[in-house]
Amino acid sequence: QTGPVIDMPVPASFNDITQDPSLENYIGWVWYEKEVLLPLRWLQDDLNTRVVLRFGSAHYYSIVWVNGVQVVEHEGGHLPFEADISSIVQGSPGIPCRITVALNNTLTPHTLPPGSIQYMNDKTRYPKNYFVQNIRFDFFNYAGIHRPVVLYTTPSVYIDDITVTTTSSESVAVVQYRVSVVGSTLYSLSLSLRDQEGKVVAAGDRPAGELKVLNPKLWWPYLMHENPGYRYSLEVRMQAQVNGALLEDVYTLPVGIRTVHVTSTQFLINGRPFYFHGVNKHEDADIRGKGLDWPLVVKDFNLLRWLGANSFRTSHYPYAEEIMDLCDAYGIVVIDECPGVGIKMPESFGNKSLQHHLVVMEELIRRDKNRPSVVMWSVANEPASELPPAAYYFKTVIAHTKALDPSRPVTFVTDANYALDRGAPYVDVICVNSYFSWYHDPGHLEVIPLQLTTQFENWYKTYQKPIIQSEYGADSVPGLHSDPPLMFSEEYQKAMLSEYHSVFDKKREEYVIGELIWNFADFMTNQGTTRVLGNKKGIFTRQRQPKSAAFVLRERYWKIANESSCLPPITKSHTLFL
Repeated sequence: QTGPVIDMPVPASFNDITQDPSLENYIGWVWYEKEVLLPLRWLQDDLNTRVVLRFGSAHYYSIVWVNGVQVVEHEGGHLPFEADISSIVQGSPGIPCRITVALNNTLTPHTLPPGSIQYMNDKTRYPKNYFVQNIRFDFFNYAGIHRPVVLYTTPSVYIDDITVTTTSSESVAVVQYRVSVVGSTLYSLSLSLRDQEGKVVAAGDRPAGELKVLNPKLWWPYLMHENPGYRYSLEVRMQAQVNGALLEDVYTLPVGIRTVHVTSTQFLINGRPFYFHGVNKHEDADIRGKGLDWPLVVKDFNLLRWLGANSFRTSHYPYAEEIMDLCDAYGIVVIDECPGVGIKMPESFGNKSLQHHLVVMEELIRRDKNRPSVVMWSVANEPASELPPAAYYFKTVIAHTKALDPSRPVTFVTDANYALDRGAPYVDVICVNSYFSWYHDPGHLEVIPLQLTTQFENWYKTYQKPIIQSEYGADSVPGLHSDPPLMFSEEYQKAMLSEYHSVFDKKREEYVIGELIWNFADFMTNQGTTRVLGNKKGIFTRQRQPKSAAFVLRERYWKIANESSCLPPITKSHTLFL
């Protein structure tokens, strides 16, 4: 023990839980420890039962011990990892199982996201060994065990992975599947695909194959169909004989039947043009930081649907699986982004960084590949893609991503000059961030129409690929009013949105396929002279109360939904979900 021992809830970030200012901005190792009693039945049938310890995510570098034995190391936050702990716990029934986690939140040029440690060596200005963590992204670097930690069991022969892809025509859909079983080569499988009434619509018994579904119900986005988010259930049942015992493992995977296709001007879902009218978010809230919080998650989905948003980007890291489950269920379309934010330094484009980035994409795709809501992967946000090594770097990351999942388009989000961006040739969709009249020409709303139009035309002329405005917005302090509109007032945020929207309306007739406001809600950042308790670009406050801009966006999104929908007009008071 090297420091004080305090109670710490899990899941939660540790930064805002105490009154200790040194923990708020702490960089380095922290230790978590908990003892649990495992059920006796897990420990007695020790040959045929596998006990697994699983972490939803931990920030950023984790080493885990069980009863003093190291069981797993994992680099990177936002994604799950697990360890088979059977051999450690099964010899000692009735004895508490001690789980110890060492966690380090230091960011280096080779982590994802990258950062750097800077030592302040001027002894006249800084104490001895004083250092700061430099980051190149604009959100608070929360740390801790952010998602649930669970213990679960499987038989010693078990279903390790399932991969599903779907194609469809008017009258028939094909669900292609592949099942991976670990622990034995001698097993039998049975697969049943059921509709929401429980009726079996297709069945199979091989490790890989096709299931044909007649007159399928497709997975549609929210506001594109009267029954969005329709999912079948694929039940996979494995049986194996081991040492005279019959082992059975059953996994049920929700399956949405939908297709995605990109042309030079459109994004098609199930063959119909889809326009992204949505938001960028953060996993961020008072007290719990980035810790999973169910009431907050459900509140956010209610706000998204109230807003008429049909999509969001997981800026700037993969979100919790619980959030992704609701996207699948509600028909909220997702651009699934890895933690590749703040890749600015030349040394972050080398082989060490690249190798880690490829592993992160493997982990993300393994986790989210079967989700119908995920229609595109994003491999980075605002990297220094004008640097020479960016060409090879992004060519490699995108090719690797497509090799892992050929069924989805791939992008990264750029704020580079269209003529200098070395990664853009490799993306399927151009995603561009711009803050005209905020970070550029601050206060001059009148420059937006010309600058935004020029931005779109330059990108399209160069690449002939559809374009999403993946970020735009302005800070507004709730309750701060000014007419004529001045920066940081609610009126200025509304006025900026209106200027952007008028250009979007012209260009979505051509090749602009989406608009994602920055941001859904105010969020915490590092302290700085331009940040007053965080970034205030939310259309909702951090406590999820609407600013004036939320009503502007709501009116716009419902109008777009009514224009593009084949449904009868949806009024804003229309109740779609109870």
